[in-house]
Amino acid sequence: MRAVLASPRAECESLRMGQSSTDRPAPGAAAIAATLRALSVAYAPTPLLDLKDLAARLGVAQLLAKDEGRRMLGSFKSLGGTYAGLAALARARGTDIAGLVAARADAGDAGLPRLICASDGNHGLAVAAAARLAGTRALVFLHAGVARVRARRIEDEGGEIAWVAGTYDDAVDAAAAFAKANAGILVADTASDASDPIVRDAMAGYGVIAHEVRAQVAAGGHRAPTHLFVQAGVGGLAAALAEGLRGFLEAPARLVVVEPEQAACLAAAFAQGRVVRIAGALSTAAEMLSCGEASAPAFAILRGAGAQVLTVPERALEEAPQLLRENGGPATTPSGATGLAGLRSVAGTARAADFALTTESRVLLVISEAAI
Repeated sequence: MRAVLASPRAECESLRMGQSSTDRPAPGAAAIAATLRALSVAYAPTPLLDLKDLAARLGVAQLLAKDEGRRMLGSFKSLGGTYAGLAALARARGTDIAGLVAARADAGDAGLPRLICASDGNHGLAVAAAARLAGTRALVFLHAGVARVRARRIEDEGGEIAWVAGTYDDAVDAAAAFAKANAGILVADTASDASDPIVRDAMAGYGVIAHEVRAQVAAGGHRAPTHLFVQAGVGGLAAALAEGLRGFLEAPARLVVVEPEQAACLAAAFAQGRVVRIAGALSTAAEMLSCGEASAPAFAILRGAGAQVLTVPERALEEAPQLLRENGGPATTPSGATGLAGLRSVAGTARAADFALTTESRVLLVISEAAI
């Protein structure tokens, strides 16, 4: 299917199915983790790695890395997209996720609405998994720059692909327009409405990472990190960690959001004090971060948390996965190692002072996906 559609992503905000009042009680990270773990043992906590050699090489006291490549579907997105999709379907059916999945097991295809989303690859895979688990279908809008191997993974999960000319943001608009015109539930991980409930469900799913980090730092006998260097596409992961680690990081408690120079949508939002769409092809080695417009819910959280934005050049992104592997870390992609690319670009340089980064700093990274 070829789709070249244009519509502001806000147009369908009030028309999404499966949404209820934004003041509905939100489950905590522990409850979300338990819900997902009941679906698959692959939702077990992912490792928190203590990368001593890499810390020494970069001149910091400690470097902890959360390996989300070990998560279900090979990335952190399975926490957010799958949870948000299942939660939306459960609300549409008037049940909870356990009841939704049990009904599918008992009755097969139960006539549930289709799930619709846009993706750079991983979110679409997670939403397709939600549809499969519930016994319905997913339609995933991908822009032309998405690697075919990522599209095949979505198809293998049962998702249907709609190819869109242009960028990720064009795919977001196309998915929104399609959801407005057709029956289905839009499961976005970005929105122009800062109170969007489905996007907040996705970020709540990502919050499981922070929940696990808190427990693993304590279990490992570590002191809490002083810095978090975390990659950003639309900003959902960074915002979820900002919320989930609030009050946990030790002084100076710096939250550094790292993004490609070629797709610096959060830098633009911070510079202008509002979400804007940046122009250009957004072509970057960090394919999962090729986003031209930040998510309004994420931006609001990050701005309130006093996050700093750091942009990095393509060469730094391309070199980061090898640096990680050479120093005991997992295999990943430039997207997965973007936080490391940011840390490396400032550690031991004159810019370190801008981030209060010293030889005594203890840094937390999230390796957001496995090598593809």
